[in-house]
Amino acid sequence: MKKFIITLCATASLLFIGATETNAQSRTHTVVSGDTFYKLGQHYGVAATAIQQANNKSSSTIFVGEQLTIPASISAAEKDLLARLVLAEAEGEPYAGKVAVATVVLNRVAHRDFPNTIGGVINEVSSGHYAFSPVQNGRINRAADAESIRAVEEALAFSGQGSGSLFFYNPRIATNHWIATRTQTVRIGNHVFAK
Repeated sequence: MKKFIITLCATASLLFIGATETNAQSRTHTVVSGDTFYKLGQHYGVAATAIQQANNKSSSTIFVGEQLTIPASISAAEKDLLARLVLAEAEGEPYAGKVAVATVVLNRVAHRDFPNTIGGVINEVSSGHYAFSPVQNGRINRAADAESIRAVEEALAFSGQGSGSLFFYNPRIATNHWIATRTQTVRIGNHVFAK
């Protein structure tokens, strides 16, 4: 009897895990009053433009009761890694700066000159130098705070929009002066963002 219960629990958990994995791939959303592509993007952790494209929408108009396909988002592990990087890189910076740091990583994932995964971008080492110092010094291993997690969700919803920043630095402490030769896109708090 004990073996039967254990087997039943294991089977049920495999079915549940399988169902969760399927839901992470893509899902359908029924539009309710107040929904916008941006709000749906934040809710599901997907670029608003990706939701528009997945539903062949050329405008931002959606209707209550309409069924929308929500494309796959990044995994929970990738969101956590990105949120931990945001905390490590932008602790003490304004919220907009946290969103901008997450956006830089997402822009790199989409850019041909960088790895095509969040983990690949964050953990990239080139010529013996880490792309992000918190990976080297271990600060990325701290748990993300709520604001960093929220910043990642907003960056995901905003993905594909903005000024295309691929780099950021703090001019007061930067040791690599090459980055100052890049085209500045915006300055938020102590960080300069560039492409």
